[in-house]
Formats: sequence, C-alpha cells, structure tokens
Amino acid sequence: MAKLYFKYGAMGSSKSANALITKFNYEERGMRVWLIKPSVDTRDGADMISSRIGLSAKADVIGSDDDICEILKMKADVDVIISDECQFFTPRQIDQLRTIVDFNGVPVLCFGLRTDFMTKTFPGSQRLFEVADSLTEIKTICSCGAKAIVNARIDASGHVVTKGEQVMLGGNDSYIAMCHKCWSKAIKYNTPVK
Repeated sequence: MAKLYFKYGAMGSSKSANALITKFNYEERGMRVWLIKPSVDTRDGADMISSRIGLSAKADVIGSDDDICEILKMKADVDVIISDECQFFTPRQIDQLRTIVDFNGVPVLCFGLRTDFMTKTFPGSQRLFEVADSLTEIKTICSCGAKAIVNARIDASGHVVTKGEQVMLGGNDSYIAMCHKCWSKAIKYNTPVK
C-alpha cells in the first residue's frame, strides 16, 4: 500500500544524503525512481541534488506553478517518487503528491526542513504534517550536544539573524543547526555562534 512519507530535520541532518541513499536502494532492486525537487532550490545547480558527504544525482525540477500530477502523466512507469527540499513545494503541490499516493498507488517520500530560521513552519512542510501517512524526524545535534531543532540563519560575523525573507538559500556559511536554548541565548546576548 502506497504512503506519503515526510522525513524532516534541521539543516545538516543528512536529509539529502538520506534521499539519495533511498533512491539507490530502490534502483538496486530494479525499481524506477522519479527524483524531484522544487525550482527554488538552485544551490547545487538547477537540476542537481547534492549532499554534504558527496552524493549527488540529477533531479527533475518542479516550478511553483507546475502540476505534479500532470507531469507524472508524461513519465514512463514510476515505482516511487522521492523529493528533496519539499518544504519549498506549495501546499497545492503537496496535495498533488497526496493524490498520486491515493489514486496512482505510487509511494512518495519527501525530505525537507520543518521550520525556517525563525522557527516558523514552511507552507509545504505544514501541509505535509497535515496529510502525510508517516512522519519521521532525522535528528542532528547542536554544538552543545543537545538535539538541534532550529535552522539558525547567521550573518558574516556569526550572529543569529532574526529578520528577512523566509527563503534564503545557503549552506554552512549562512545556516547552523542549533537547539532552541542556544539559539535563544545567541539572540538575547547577541553573541556569535560557531
């Protein structure tokens, strides 16, 4: 029975690596994987998914106005859909992925962030929390050793940023995973983070 999976975590929790390993596992068993990502994610190239540990693969790019159900109709048989950076999909597109699970019988595995740099849920992630069959946290840790849940945005001097657009692409130079306590202290005392 097909399901909609949401596997979420903070920055640096190996979400992309997990997505690419999952793709490999399906393909090793002879299954056809449709690897997708939202068009807003251009960090590693418009059509690439890359992990910090060196894994990468080409993916089909989905624009914010694209209908995933319609694109799927143009694909050859697909056994599973794997999405990276799913927080950037619109709620309408998450509903389309839900429709694919329900009416096409294709499992969909979504990997992405739960919240932004101000601990607010991304619209795509919120919709996944509402309609996914399975929710799995991919854990990572703060520099203090506690579980990281905040994707802290940092400026060039290492100070936590508390204003700005929800979406700003960046890697380790712009974001750091932190526990809520360390994040709150860094803001309160205006101290740079490592």
